[in-house]
Amino acid sequence: MRSLLRLLATAAFAAASAAFAALPLAVDGQPLPSLAPMIAQVTPAVVNIATLSREASPMMRDPFFRRFFEGPDQPQRRERSAGSGVIVDAARGLVITNHHVIREAQEIVVLLKDRRVFKAQLVGSDPGTDVAVLRIPAENLTAIRIGDSDAVNVGDFAVAIGNPFGIGQTVTSGIVSALGRSGIGADGYEEFIQTDASINPGNSGGALVNLRGELIGINTAIIGPAGGNVGIGFAVPTNMARAVIDQVLKYGEVRRGRLGVETQDLTPDTAKQLGVAVTEGAVVLRVEKGSAAEKAGLRPKDIVVAVGERPIRASGELRNRVGLTPVGEEVDMTVLREGQKIKVKARVAELYQSTSVVGEAIPQLAGLKVADIQPGMPMHGQLEGVFVAGVERESAAFRNGLRAGDVIVGVGRARVRTVKQLGDSLRAAEQPIRLALLRGDYRIQLVIR
Repeated sequence: MRSLLRLLATAAFAAASAAFAALPLAVDGQPLPSLAPMIAQVTPAVVNIATLSREASPMMRDPFFRRFFEGPDQPQRRERSAGSGVIVDAARGLVITNHHVIREAQEIVVLLKDRRVFKAQLVGSDPGTDVAVLRIPAENLTAIRIGDSDAVNVGDFAVAIGNPFGIGQTVTSGIVSALGRSGIGADGYEEFIQTDASINPGNSGGALVNLRGELIGINTAIIGPAGGNVGIGFAVPTNMARAVIDQVLKYGEVRRGRLGVETQDLTPDTAKQLGVAVTEGAVVLRVEKGSAAEKAGLRPKDIVVAVGERPIRASGELRNRVGLTPVGEEVDMTVLREGQKIKVKARVAELYQSTSVVGEAIPQLAGLKVADIQPGMPMHGQLEGVFVAGVERESAAFRNGLRAGDVIVGVGRARVRTVKQLGDSLRAAEQPIRLALLRGDYRIQLVIR
């Protein structure tokens, strides 16, 4: 046994020595591992972001931002918040960050690693995935290489780069702790990469990269007492962010569609009831009449196990795939029906729309027009709630994520079915207001501040 242990130890030492011999850095002739070459390549693509709004007390940590925001013609009480961003297209000056970093901002300023400062234009943002796209009028930029987040595995090394607490660009390292995390925020379109690389306030919008220097996620959230790091951080996967970027550049927003199907996670108990061997997927509970799902031939008790080449492990993953597929495009689904796998093609349909409904304004939600669901509307008899007939762009309602076609079903814990109930519930609601709504096939929540 000792001989075997010595042999294994010798082999491990030899393998480690061979790996270290390939490393470029050395101290006193001894090779040492270092992430410095990769970091030097990546960090010019990570930026600091500051925003201005007309509320809250002033706070500025970086003098480079302060000179842009303060002057005799500027209001004295304006909020200054620090975050991070990542340059993804050097030629077009495109920077991605989190929606919550720039929400309600009147001005956005980007500070590059080389200390150049630019005022940014908001191209568009998506509260559902917490991704925003900015454009800066800059030359000689360095863009990050975007990796395939579907190729990430638990245990892969990860490096987080951002601007924690506004102190300046900072690099931390760890591993990928988990994949496909959801239920962290309120908006519902979540499939986070979890990491134990230190992420703190101000890291939001920064880069999560692999050891090749490829972007695999956009840091967005942390769990910890008082908002500090305890080794549980979350990042939006790059494949999800890329889909958001494509739609924002094309439409200025994400235009989500629907299939007209209600699903739930496939659990071991449900699998046993259905008599199937698989334990992951999205079980179809209901198919709406006349919907894209019905036209595609989907039936109750079908189990969706893949969209395209990507497996579907839960109902939320199906929601995310469909939610980020442009309206009018087809999705190829692999469905398990009575123990047999079949292929189904469904064309993503528009969300509920009714241009003939004028709607009425709600004082508590500026920029919003709502209406009762009436006979003749597509959702009449199928949904109970308040139909969002229109949302003014640049309004508080729009910035907080409300869109025409949404159906508001609750305020806080209060169920609402009519415009009157919505108004009464909003007047009684505590701040911030939490709205439960249906968007397409899925229920999400929005926090209105």
